[in-house]
Amino acid sequence: MNRAHHSPPDLSGAKWRSSTYSGGNNECVEIADNLPALIPVRDSKRPKGPALSFSPHAWTAFVEHLR
Repeated sequence: MNRAHHSPPDLSGAKWRSSTYSGGNNECVEIADNLPALIPVRDSKRPKGPALSFSPHAWTAFVEHLR
């Protein structure tokens, strides 16, 4: 099986924010929407943990589907 290996994206410039619906209880997801090529998402309880990354198009489609 041929698998491509990709380096994790550089998220050092990410400006993380949580949803206004979270209520400030630190039990939600955070997104960084200031990066032009991707939207990373992480667990607010594990800020040093892994993040999932979505293309802006995929993230927009996901959010629109939730509405």
